[in-house]
Amino acid sequence: MEDTREAAGWRAAGRVHGMGTSIFTEMTELARSTGALNLGQGVPELASPPELLQDVADAVLAGHNQYPPAVGFPALREAVAAHQLRRYGLTYDPVGEVLVTTGATEALAAAVLAFCDPGDEIIAFDPCYDAYAADARLAGARLVAVPLTLDGDTFALDADALRAALSPRTRVLLLNTPHNPTGKVFTPAELAEIADICREHALTVITDEVYEHLVYQDGARHLTIAALPGMRERTVVVSSAGKTFNTTGWKVGWVCGPAPLVSAVGAAKQFLTYASGTPYQEALARALGSVEKWAEELRGTLRDHRDLLSAGLERAGLRPFRADAGYFVQADVRPSGYADGVEFCRELPALAGVVAIPTSAFYVSEGAPRWLVRFSFCKRRDVLEEAVERLMVLATRAEGGAGSAGSAGSVDAAGPVGAAGSKG
Repeated sequence: MEDTREAAGWRAAGRVHGMGTSIFTEMTELARSTGALNLGQGVPELASPPELLQDVADAVLAGHNQYPPAVGFPALREAVAAHQLRRYGLTYDPVGEVLVTTGATEALAAAVLAFCDPGDEIIAFDPCYDAYAADARLAGARLVAVPLTLDGDTFALDADALRAALSPRTRVLLLNTPHNPTGKVFTPAELAEIADICREHALTVITDEVYEHLVYQDGARHLTIAALPGMRERTVVVSSAGKTFNTTGWKVGWVCGPAPLVSAVGAAKQFLTYASGTPYQEALARALGSVEKWAEELRGTLRDHRDLLSAGLERAGLRPFRADAGYFVQADVRPSGYADGVEFCRELPALAGVVAIPTSAFYVSEGAPRWLVRFSFCKRRDVLEEAVERLMVLATRAEGGAGSAGSAGSVDAAGPVGAAGSKG
């Protein structure tokens, strides 16, 4: 293949070099080839609102299948604006300050392309969603990852590390809360500290809030940094319908922000997909108007699934971290005898018939904790129950003294897990 490419004068651009098969693809293929239960991907197996599905079916059959407006149907933009006002007290003009996108993934890519020139720097918190580094690379920018600190059974902001990561080239801070892959919800105090830094250094903020309705802490709800003093005018808020309504395949997302920032995002977005999702948009507009009741029921189901998986991981001999939001539980695999999460995940399908993802795949900075593994709980309850039973083989191995990769090491380590840098 390489010889053929060279003979034809073909080569891949540097910006996509190394963006081939990932650990995610490898683990998904392992699940397929071994018949293992796939707790690696965050693909929900839960139901969607029946009336929403019927609305979409009716729209398709009625012939609503051509291009929507490039900025999104007015009904959905109005519903998004009403949602932001109702939940966060933020006023956005549906005309000019709300943009519908092909999922949050496109929104994030378009925002990075809109705000960053080659050589600029973007701050994100490590571990981070893998699209962030790819978006930075496509824009010719550099992602500077600030590791979250391990704090007991959760993760915390290291404000000193954030300040140390800033440079004259820093243009954007990319904030993800609720956070994937850790399940962390940034606290009000942490958000205030981040906001102070962004105002002080005139940073533009892209905030990824796709798990905004999936916060499980008693009495807690998602807070958006855009609602803090002086932050609305420098922040674009990204969210989507996929996680909220279990419709990830529909790829309908949106951006809210001040008109100049949203206009810049739209300028990039129009040359990515232009527009999509016609039969979904007006149906989602109606569903978003009554999202609170639906989301409350979904949170209850996911909280139950999280607790089931966390308890099962602990019985299997792993050390689960607290997941306050989202789809995933992090686990320390060292108590089972593994020092390396990649090796653990590659052996787990044959050993227990379960697939997980090594958290090191989400780290950009050096010094990632190799012993962290991510498990998904957005699956059917019967699937999780079966997975928990299968994972008990790890406890059996541990009792018998079996293990892998040498000494497991201490399970009490805490503190920063790495320094800002590039994974390459």
